[in-house]
Amino acid sequence: MSSHDPGLTLDEKTSLLSGHDMWTSKPVEHAGIPGLVLADGPHGLRYQQGDAGDHMGVHDSAPATCLPPAVALASSWDPQLVGRAGETLGHEARAHGVNVLLGPGVNIKRSPLCGRNFEYFSEDPLVAGVLGAAYITGLQSTGVGACVKHFAANNQETDRMRVSADVDERTLREIYLPAFERVVTQAQPASVMAAYNKVNGVHATQHHWLLTQVLRDEWGFDGLVVSDWGGVQDRVAAVAAGCDLEMPGTGGRTDRQVADAVRSGELDEAVVDRVVARLRALIEATGSSDEKPVIDFAAHHIVARELAADCLVLLKNDRDVLPLTAPASLAVIGEFARSLRYQGGGSSHVNAAMVDEPLAELRALLPEARIAYAQGFDTSGAGDASALRAEAVAAASKAEVAVVYAGLAEVDESEGFDRRHILLPAEQVELIKAVAAAARRTVVVLLNGGVVSLEGWHDDVDAIVEAWLPGQAGGGAIADVLTGRVNPSGRLTETIPFRLNDTPSVVNFPGEAGHVRYGEGVMVGYRYYETYDVAVRYPFGHGLSYTRFAHDDLELADVTADTAIVRLRVTNIGERFGKDVVQVYVSAPQRPVSTPARELRGFAKVALDPGESTVVEIPLDRRAFAYYDITEGEWTVARGTYRVQVGRSAHEIEAEAEVELPGDAREHPPALTLDSTVGEWFSHPVVGEAFTETLTAGSTDEEAEKSWKNPAIRAMASHMTLRLLLVYLPEPIPDERLDELMALSTQRATTTS
Repeated sequence: MSSHDPGLTLDEKTSLLSGHDMWTSKPVEHAGIPGLVLADGPHGLRYQQGDAGDHMGVHDSAPATCLPPAVALASSWDPQLVGRAGETLGHEARAHGVNVLLGPGVNIKRSPLCGRNFEYFSEDPLVAGVLGAAYITGLQSTGVGACVKHFAANNQETDRMRVSADVDERTLREIYLPAFERVVTQAQPASVMAAYNKVNGVHATQHHWLLTQVLRDEWGFDGLVVSDWGGVQDRVAAVAAGCDLEMPGTGGRTDRQVADAVRSGELDEAVVDRVVARLRALIEATGSSDEKPVIDFAAHHIVARELAADCLVLLKNDRDVLPLTAPASLAVIGEFARSLRYQGGGSSHVNAAMVDEPLAELRALLPEARIAYAQGFDTSGAGDASALRAEAVAAASKAEVAVVYAGLAEVDESEGFDRRHILLPAEQVELIKAVAAAARRTVVVLLNGGVVSLEGWHDDVDAIVEAWLPGQAGGGAIADVLTGRVNPSGRLTETIPFRLNDTPSVVNFPGEAGHVRYGEGVMVGYRYYETYDVAVRYPFGHGLSYTRFAHDDLELADVTADTAIVRLRVTNIGERFGKDVVQVYVSAPQRPVSTPARELRGFAKVALDPGESTVVEIPLDRRAFAYYDITEGEWTVARGTYRVQVGRSAHEIEAEAEVELPGDAREHPPALTLDSTVGEWFSHPVVGEAFTETLTAGSTDEEAEKSWKNPAIRAMASHMTLRLLLVYLPEPIPDERLDELMALSTQRATTTS
């Protein structure tokens, strides 16, 4: 028996550190420890039992409600709605005795090519973090634990099992970690999933800095770290780094490795005890009761429809072709109008309990209209494209409005591979163009998990509805929006570019020779497009409504040295009930690091009747104004004038207010050395002036103004090290004087601590 835990032997304890089978951990019955039951999510329960299970969505699973995936949920910009989705998922997981649901995915959409983007929320970490936290809160309110994934820098499928995401710390801290940080600190997820990939050369499952220093020590995470399925390379190293539970089972092989490491002294048994304690706590917190709820699939289908309707994004609506209030005739075109594309492929693939047919739902809401249908295209490639197109054109020419359901087939995007381009299939582009030429008015409904190009046909059509992958009730939700039963209120959480070649990661994605370099740094998504004035088809945050909203009386209240509250009035000045998304961006002053033109720092969704008005308050905390200073290893607010902006999107700014912040007074000015740059010597708050006087000693005032007091001369030398500059000086600086100045900088740094 171990002195650490009198109830368990060492071998029993280490047995708890890996799975029993695909979906459960090992029980130790005599100690009262049942197996932990995990199941795939994140937008629907994929419940499988025992050895028949798999982690790629290949084998059958129990019927479940397929809610809108994260790509759609995010477009709602509505934490309450996302929380409701989490709660619905929790009820179904509870009914099957599941302890932990694998979701949400909060990885950043670095490139539109990532095959798993449909499972992720946004290109922006604030959106991903806020909505991820809401999802977790809703899910865990049912007693089911969340497993937030994939930690960290898992932004592609290509070579995902071993590729090294090579990313600098500032970019990690500002882009790829904040969503995880927010959900951990605000929603306390039961577990975190360590990713397959490496981060800067170290496997995420063995990354002590990520799993222990950042996740536990900095953020205070006290839950269980679970490996992605089959993601552990060295089990002993993973346990030491902070990866608690290896999934799935390995037949006891890696358990014995951990036990042997403890016996040899390589691994402290206290580490194993801490893992066992965390596992026990999680099982106790999520243990299913003997009485399991019965799933009301019909009621959950209604929820799925309500959620999806608020997620659709109205991209374009020329001549107010939408809503379709009372059309005499419609031509509904496209294979997806009969066979809804509503979810992605891979481990999150749900065995949907029921699925809407878009055509039938549209007919139900427009019983008086004559609605003709034409298939238009065939994703299997078996149909005659020209014949299908001709049939569609004939139908469109006889109708008031043609509605084309287009998009990507499941074989085009899935977990396991990345897309090679963002184009719609050529057959569909030709179809849309031909229908638009024949029809009086044309509406395109897009069904896709990743961004698709709108080029080649965008200007030919009157309206575009981006439905994403809307879940099993998407057919009804689309009909609700097309007919005006629901006023669309979705906004883009990722940019739609003109071309793939315009995207910031294009030259580095997906990498080569086992490495992918995050060379764009913090300039991800709209941060890049806005900073470098790169035109896009539709910007981050864009979305139209059937009503109009006014934003007035912008002011900043309760301003401190590094916080403020944004206050403004929102009024529905249209004739329909609708929901608006207030987006608050911050534009920072010049800083010593690359700085995006603006960054989203707050948002709120409000629902208003016609003529109704409300005052919205959005707090901006210190992080809203800060950047991560890698030299100091901390968040820093620079001194200067910050512009707080309210926008319809990241590109369309309506109003702004300025606030002057004093910035962080550094208690420790940097100590200078011969390897400090000349610019750092000139700008040093203690010795900068003395250094300039040393360089100009013996010169007349006129000579000094033409040499080292000349801004152009200083600028040319600013990036040289002092060591190099000394080589070129006609008159050397005495070593004694250099030592004196360096000591002065060090002394100052010490005495002010």
